[in-house]
Amino acid sequence: MDLTHLAIAPWDIVARCLSIYLVLLIGLRIFGKRELGQLTIFDLVLVLLVANAVQPAMTGPDSSLLGGLLIIGTLLAVNWLVGQGRLHSRLLRRLLQPRATVLANQGRWIPGALKREGLDAEDAAAALHEHGVDDVKDTVLVELEPDGSISVVSREGGTARPRRRTRSVRRP
Repeated sequence: MDLTHLAIAPWDIVARCLSIYLVLLIGLRIFGKRELGQLTIFDLVLVLLVANAVQPAMTGPDSSLLGGLLIIGTLLAVNWLVGQGRLHSRLLRRLLQPRATVLANQGRWIPGALKREGLDAEDAAAALHEHGVDDVKDTVLVELEPDGSISVVSREGGTARPRRRTRSVRRP
């Protein structure tokens, strides 16, 4: 077995990697706003299955060490370029980063927004509790941020100490 002989052209491997990366990026963008720590068991199963399914699509008939290194290099480079592009391009940032979603306004949940974001009443209540708020009636605004965290603006001041990476904004 020759570890340095490619079974297909290098540009073919790069094109396959770029195609898979683009499709996954679009799929994850459509998928929603969740932090890594918020993944459900179903999300984890999906990620593992997708990873297993796309590997042959990227390598094709190639199983050389050089092909694997080319794939890794391509994925690292395109990921870095996307990150840099997002920092420097407002259009790319808008395409890749979702906007915050208002989940509750003036003490009332917005059922359509909760449903669209895949949150149920228990998830939403737990987010409030993490901010030291007992009931949605005690809030002015609750938003699901682009990074998957939930921000809560309460009607009253005080110090909230959420356990997870959630941000709390309190009115003075």
